[in-house]
Amino acid sequence: MSETWLITGATSGFGRLVAERALARGAHVLAVGRRADRLAELASGARVTPIALDITAPDAQSVLRTAIDAAGRLDVLVNNAGYGLFGSVEQISDADARALFDTNVLANLAVLRAALPALRAAKGRIVQMSSLNGQFAWASSGLYSASKAAVELFSEALAQELQPTGVRVTIVEPGVFATEFAASLNVVLPDDVYAPTVGRFLHDFSQLPPSAFGDPNRVADAVLEAVTMAEPPLRLAVGADAVTGIRTSLQSRLDELNRTAPS
Repeated sequence: MSETWLITGATSGFGRLVAERALARGAHVLAVGRRADRLAELASGARVTPIALDITAPDAQSVLRTAIDAAGRLDVLVNNAGYGLFGSVEQISDADARALFDTNVLANLAVLRAALPALRAAKGRIVQMSSLNGQFAWASSGLYSASKAAVELFSEALAQELQPTGVRVTIVEPGVFATEFAASLNVVLPDDVYAPTVGRFLHDFSQLPPSAFGDPNRVADAVLEAVTMAEPPLRLAVGADAVTGIRTSLQSRLDELNRTAPS
């Protein structure tokens, strides 16, 4: 029997690339996205069930559960939908912060709740798409990093909770890659107070050459590899910038702990 995959944010970026790979494996893909036109492009071939859905909608969990039940099984969940919001912690509004957490955190949980019964039945795989910013923050990434850190930590707990069931969880932490994510960031421009920090970072980021953005196919390949491993890692950093940045952050935290912890 062929696999069934559920992929959120399947119309572009990593989600689209992963969907293409799943289809190449002969899987049936439940492709979730807000843009019906792009879903139609993906669904032009066989074995795609397009689900035009805003995953923050109140009925998103029930819509997804119905689609999974209709498919008859679920082997792989790629919980990929999300977006970036950058600006100073002080200046990002309550409304913008809530919208970010509604999508990146609460909707992620709704997708999990819809999918977990079928994933347990299949002893399936869960891929939680995070970011290098799920492990550390820089000036301007505070709230985005917080949303991804929330996903990382509840996914870590989920992996332990699901261990006896045979379901395996992998948190994928990409660096900076050439997807629509970078081009469609929501940015709150800083005032004079934060111009030397947030403003400088945003300016420097905007000046990065195309060569600074990795090939997103590497991330899609890493997702496929993790899904097919007998014992996948809990966390998987992808891209030299992610590996270096996370290693540096962890070492800095360890050094600080060693300096400040009672002897």
